[in-house]
Amino acid sequence: MIPYTNPWNKVYRLAAGKRKNITQITTLRKPDGSQTAYLHETLKHMLEHFTPEDNHNNYSDFHKQARILSQEWVDTKDDKDFTVEEIRNAVASMGDKKAPGEDGVTGKIYKCTLEILPNYITALYNRCLRRGVFPTRWKRAKLIPITKPERENSDEVSKFRPISLLNVGGKVREKVLINRINHHVFSHAFMNTHQYGFTPQKGTIDAAMEVKKFVKEGLAAGEVIILISLDVKGAFDAAFWPTILNGLRACGCPKNLYDVTTSYFSQRTAILSTNSIRLEKQARDACKGPPAGRAYGTYNITVHAGNKFVNMFFEFMPFI
Repeated sequence: MIPYTNPWNKVYRLAAGKRKNITQITTLRKPDGSQTAYLHETLKHMLEHFTPEDNHNNYSDFHKQARILSQEWVDTKDDKDFTVEEIRNAVASMGDKKAPGEDGVTGKIYKCTLEILPNYITALYNRCLRRGVFPTRWKRAKLIPITKPERENSDEVSKFRPISLLNVGGKVREKVLINRINHHVFSHAFMNTHQYGFTPQKGTIDAAMEVKKFVKEGLAAGEVIILISLDVKGAFDAAFWPTILNGLRACGCPKNLYDVTTSYFSQRTAILSTNSIRLEKQARDACKGPPAGRAYGTYNITVHAGNKFVNMFFEFMPFI
């Protein structure tokens, strides 16, 4: 049906090529070479591929020791409670038109609720902070498979790129938690000055200019310069959570922030559904993988000139 307010809306979108393509779920090839026989089997195969099992038996001694260390008691002081202004700023950064998570609450609805109950919502987040927990319902991700360009006719499950939709309440919790951790890390000068990815007020342009400066100085000195670019496949997916926690431990992260981060990594649930089928998978004891809703990869560029080394990390985000 063409909207009454603008009868040419759909005609314009078709002519401009802005019509959204609907992802078609078809039979897929399984690891043994056979094809999935029905929709439920196809969705199960997709969910297993999007959320692979974390086999602890394959861990090296380093990974085992890191996991044990991350579970030890942290005796640092707790950070102070969140303020209403902190929560308000985090909520304001949520897009009104972003797709909602499982609960169906949009950013606009959450903003309106905060205006009515600012103290109540702030108290809710502070209660979670004092208890050192990240609520389970905020760790449920609704998976949306997006077909990669020019892969529509493929029968491989890798033709899909999953996007995770999280509840706005959890995204706000992530935001204030990250802001607090960043404040602690930067105020104590723990962050490497040559890291550009995932760093406030830095980006790929800054890294490129640093490379240019380094190369220019090397050429002026008559040195031989070698640049190596590495694209690490699945870098974010393979992030080892205990190592991240141990990094927070090493920089003296406040105990309540550390406990919330530990809870954030645990018992996350992925949901994949159609109109008639709904599948869930919970990672009860996983130690790696993407806990949030974005797909990331990392470019590590090393420039070598003489006896000097500079390491820079380029942030790469296919979807925002």
